[in-house]
Amino acid sequence: MSLVEFIGYSASVIVAVSLMMKNIVWLRVLNFIGCFLFVIYGTEIQAWPVAGMNAFVCCINVYHLVKLYRET
Repeated sequence: MSLVEFIGYSASVIVAVSLMMKNIVWLRVLNFIGCFLFVIYGTEIQAWPVAGMNAFVCCINVYHLVKLYRET
């Protein structure tokens, strides 16, 4: 297995695990990490829709994490 494949599989597992979180902060953090790994993976295999969509989702996660942080 190449490093790029490992990153892709890791991203998939992390995103799947993030969706099982009851705590919204952990959901957002893990989802961000998974999406960020998908950005790396998509860039490496030149799958621009994968990289672009996951970059957008990363931004959404950061927005919501900042919003949650400011509320506490």
